[in-house]
Order: sequence, then structure tokens, then C-alpha cells
Amino acid sequence: MKEVFKHIRLQGIIMLSVFFFSGFSEAKPTKTPRVFDSYIKSIIYDKIGTNAATIKYEKVSDRIYKVNLNFLINDTIKQDDWKVEIAPAFAPVFNWAPHLTPLDGDVIAQHVFRSPGLIAASEDKQLIIIPDLSLMKKDKPVDWYMDMNALNNTLTLGLSKSTVRDHVLFKKSPGAIYPPGKIEFGFYVMMTDDRSKILNPFREIAAFHWKNGGEAAFKTMIASHVDLERYAEHTYNWAFNTWKESIWQEFKLNETLVGAPVFIVNTSQSPNYPGEINEREFRSIWNQAWFNSIRSASGLYRYAKRHKDQKLLEHALKTKELALQFPQNQGFFNGLIATEMESVEITGRKHDRSKGWDTYYFGNSNRNPYTRNPRLAPYHILDMSYTAFQMLNWYNELEQDKRLLDYSTRFADALIKKQADNGFYPAWLDLNSLEPMEHLNESPESSMSVTFLIELYKITKNKAYLESALKAMDAIIEKIIPIGQWEDFETYWSCSAFGNKTLVGKKVDRNNQFKQNNFSMYWTAEALLECYTITGNLKYLSNGERTLDELLMYQSMWEPPFIYVKAIGGFGVMNADGEWNDARQSLFSELIIRYGMKLKREEYIQRGLSALYASFYMMYCPENADIKGQWESVWPFFNHKDYGFMMENYGHGGHTGSQGIGIGEFTIYDWGNGAAAEAYSRIIDRYGKSLIEKYKK
Repeated sequence: MKEVFKHIRLQGIIMLSVFFFSGFSEAKPTKTPRVFDSYIKSIIYDKIGTNAATIKYEKVSDRIYKVNLNFLINDTIKQDDWKVEIAPAFAPVFNWAPHLTPLDGDVIAQHVFRSPGLIAASEDKQLIIIPDLSLMKKDKPVDWYMDMNALNNTLTLGLSKSTVRDHVLFKKSPGAIYPPGKIEFGFYVMMTDDRSKILNPFREIAAFHWKNGGEAAFKTMIASHVDLERYAEHTYNWAFNTWKESIWQEFKLNETLVGAPVFIVNTSQSPNYPGEINEREFRSIWNQAWFNSIRSASGLYRYAKRHKDQKLLEHALKTKELALQFPQNQGFFNGLIATEMESVEITGRKHDRSKGWDTYYFGNSNRNPYTRNPRLAPYHILDMSYTAFQMLNWYNELEQDKRLLDYSTRFADALIKKQADNGFYPAWLDLNSLEPMEHLNESPESSMSVTFLIELYKITKNKAYLESALKAMDAIIEKIIPIGQWEDFETYWSCSAFGNKTLVGKKVDRNNQFKQNNFSMYWTAEALLECYTITGNLKYLSNGERTLDELLMYQSMWEPPFIYVKAIGGFGVMNADGEWNDARQSLFSELIIRYGMKLKREEYIQRGLSALYASFYMMYCPENADIKGQWESVWPFFNHKDYGFMMENYGHGGHTGSQGIGIGEFTIYDWGNGAAAEAYSRIIDRYGKSLIEKYKK
């Protein structure tokens, strides 16, 4: 059998017999392009039942070909799996796919086809396979999938049902049925030996998706979209009026009146809910890389100034005061303030409730490798750098409150003393000793500290901050970017726990990829742009472009028929989870626009704006007529008092449906509507509303 494979070469057709391979079947002779010979060793096509495909190769450009497979089915066929297997003619050193498939039988389900493709590259050759999304918009009896087996050097596209395992991986499942009629399948083959394209393997695939659907979908969406100002109005009316009793938290710290929206609320806290309130998580306010109250407050400040709303301005200022009241320990500080909780029994059922702000305590994010208890959670340098950076933004653009600069400077002086000789900053510090702990001490979380220190350098001109930042950035360029080791706290210690005991610092062998999260891609792309801006060194810009393009692999470039909300421009999260339209897109938006302006690339500017619009797709309000009914089908008590409620993402668990499957039950103000409204106000303050309006004409 090995000899058969050894001598099979792609000369237009792969002739394999059912007699030899029960998993494959004979295909009709077809002449393939000669250019394939240097890149593809073999292509093996299955039959559907006894039906072989009619195969057509169409030249798109010198190094891009479209492959179409058509089946004519006469009778209903039950067949669990159909596939095309492509074997590169070279030994890849780099592999990329949008989702992990750690085990044989796992698949990259169509649920995560946002900007789908498979990449295999050596030092001098690169092969990219892209499913033809235009065919997926048509009626199809069986779901599409992809797979990448780096151990066997095969790239696979296929048709099969799938089910979710773990959180969130997919595996093939039986039961696919093909009715009589025409079945059409297709994909693109992209080949290059251009060294510059191999160094950034994501640019070609990102540009291809934008050109072949993304740009048109964006223009269609934005042409008919309402003014984003209306979503900001809903956000603040919801938080500070109709839901204020549940959202706004106000109390005294050190004789100072402070306040902020609560970390999280759920549908049981709606003013329309007919039952008893049950708080989903401990009542708290966070200043962390995800949920950051001072970031949201800066957006509220901008909005209040724009609308001359003194009440909202006072709310924003109270949140700034709260951030300044977090105590510092030799410069370091906590990431959250919380209350004690209790369980209250009402009519035989237990309901979690806060004991009130008189019971407050400071703590840190419980999304970490060590404890789920926020009281005991260690200091997280990422969270501190992000919060201090937000303080500097406030100082630079809103009001020059010197306390913000002093607070940030104390932290910076402590931070640079913790920098390792190799350039990285540690991830977590022990609460007592302030010494680094064991996880992620060489990770791209350091990128956030780079951005913060450069911003502080711009203000103070203290070269120690710049030197420390550039040393860290160079370490990330050398050790993280080339191999895609995008590991951060969210990669393993959030809802997707897959691999947190066995994969940290290691690749998934079958895929030749790390479990990766795009949050650290964002911090790194931002830090690289800052480094380029301050130094003019092109290595920072080229690495920034590559990192941004890898981030864009998680952005939806089409409107899939199996995603029952708007999707164009929205982002997923990682290669082992299922989200669409995740709240992070509001943070990504301006950075993508900035790269577009720096590189004079219109694609990026439009992508950034599409991410901004996507930040409001999940809001419950009349402007989102396509999803409003879904909200009401799941939560029938919702009405105008709930306008502004917004789940942080869609389809998180790997399932969607037209009747509200994929719709959630909570809102995180600082990671949903409040964050989106902040991004909108920041962008129009910095670039003018004309940046958005010119595309609506």
C-alpha cells in the first residue's frame, strides 16, 4: 500500500480503486494544470455513492485556480462522509487552519467558516486551499467541513454532519443524506514561491476573501444601516435609565463617591422579568483587559460632552474616581472590586444575591491558572498595563488629571523592574512576594505592556520606558510571531479549557499549531504599530501587518445562511471556540482602521468600519429587526425597557438556529454595549463622523 502511494503523482487525475481503498473511489480522468506539479503531490476525490464527480479546473490567475466538482444524483444516497484530500508536494514547516482538529475524526465545521482556508508552507513554497463560499450560499443537503492533518501532510475538504465536543471542537457524525439532484462543491488553489508572501502567509487569503465577497457585503450592509448614534443612545438609556437599578453601582471609597456599571447582568434582572432576580456571577466592577470600566467611562465621557449631558458626565467621572481609588502595592494594583454574595431561598429555590457594597473587597480576575477565587487571584500584569494605558488615554484626550499620570507612572516603574533578561514581562505576580508565577512568562501578553510604556514615554520622554518596550517587542518578534504562539489568559483559562493541562507552550501535533487566541494578536499588532510610529523601523510595520492579517482570519467576510444574524465584519475568538460577532471587535475596529491609513489600504479601513458596525449587531432594539424577533422568542417578556440589552457574541456553543438558538441570557456592559459605544465615540472623535458617512453614499 505504501508503494502505491509512493508512486502516485498528480498528473491530472488520481486513479484509486475501491478494490484497494474502501475509503476512496475511482474518479474520472481529468487534466490538471501543470503548475500544480510543484505544489501538489496528489488529490484524491471520493464518490458519492457510485457517482463520480465531473471535475473542472479554471484559471483565475497564474497562481490561483478554481476547482469545481459536480455530481448528478439519481436516487437518495445515505453516506456519512465525502471528501477531497490534497497532499502537498513539499514538506511544510508551517501549517495554519482556522480551528483545531486534534484527533482523527475531528473536523473544522462550517460553523467556524468566517474567512476559511488551509495553509501549508515550506521555506520556498506555499499552498493555500480556500472553500468556494459562493457555493455555500445555495441550498445544500450536507454541511461542509475542512481538516488539516500535518502529521500525514494532507489538507481536506468535505461534506459530513458534525457534532460539538468539549468547548468547542467538532467531530464528524453519521447521518448525511443526499437527495436526487445536482451536488456542487468547489475550492480555490493558491500557490506561490514568492518569499515575501510566504513571510506573511495571511495577506493573500485575507485579500482574496475581501475581494471575493467581503467588500460587497460590507457596502451592502452599510448602505442601508441606521446611524450608529442610535445604538449609543440605546446603550446609555438602558444602563442609566431603564435598567439603572440593576446596572449602576454607587458607593463611597475613602470618603470619595464612586460608581460604575456592574460587571454582568442577566435577563432575570430585567425590569420586565416576572420572577425573582438571580445574579449570574459575584457582583463586581472590573478594570481588566476584557472588562474595563474606565475604558467604558471614557466613551460615556465623550458621549456626554457631545450631547451636553451633565448627568452622564458625572457618572463617567465617578468611574474615573473609582479607578484611582484602587490601592497600589509597590506600584501594582488589583483588577476588580467586588461584594460578598449570599444564597437566598425564595419559594423553595435558591437565588444568588449581593450583600451590598459595605462588604466590598479588592481582588483580581478569576480567569487564571491558579484559582477561581478573585480574593486569592494573583496580580495580572496584562490587566494592570491595560488599565494604566486607559488612564493615559483619559489624561491625553479627555482631561489632564495628573493623578492618572502619577498612578500610571508608579506602575510603570514597578513593571520595568520585573522585565526578564530575555525581554518578556511575566504574566502573573504572587500577591505577597510580588514574584513571577509559573505560567505564560514568555507570552504575547507582554505586548500590552509595550503599548502602555510607549504611551508613557510620549508623555514623559523617559527613555527607560521606550528601551524596555522595544526590548520586549523584539522578543515577541523573534519567539512568538513566526510560529503563531498566541497564548494568553483567555486561550486556556476562560470558557474554553481544552488543553489547559497538556498544551500550554506546546503545539497540537496533528495540526502543527498552537491553541491560539486572537486577543494577543490584537495587543501585538497594536504594539508593533506604536513601535513603528515612534522609531520608523520598518521591521515593526511588516511584523505588524502580518500579525494583523492573522487576526483578520477570524473576521467574517460573508453572510452565511447558517448564521441567523448579520455577520459581515464580526469576529470569532480562537481556534477552539465557536463565537461569531464577539464583543472584542469593538476594540479591534480602530486598530484596523489605523493600519489602513498607515498603509493606504482601503480594505483595512472598510474592515475596521465593518467591525465597528458588527459591534452592535447583537443589540436588542428596533433597529435590529432581523434579530429582535429572535430575542423575543427566547425572552418573551422583553419590551422597550430592554432596548440596549446585548449579548457579547452569537453561536458561542457551536449551534445556531432561526428561533433564537445561539442567543444568550446576559450582558456585560464593559464587554458589550458599553464597549461598543465607547469605540464608536472614540473613532468619531479622532477621525470625524465623515469617515463612516462617506461609505453610506
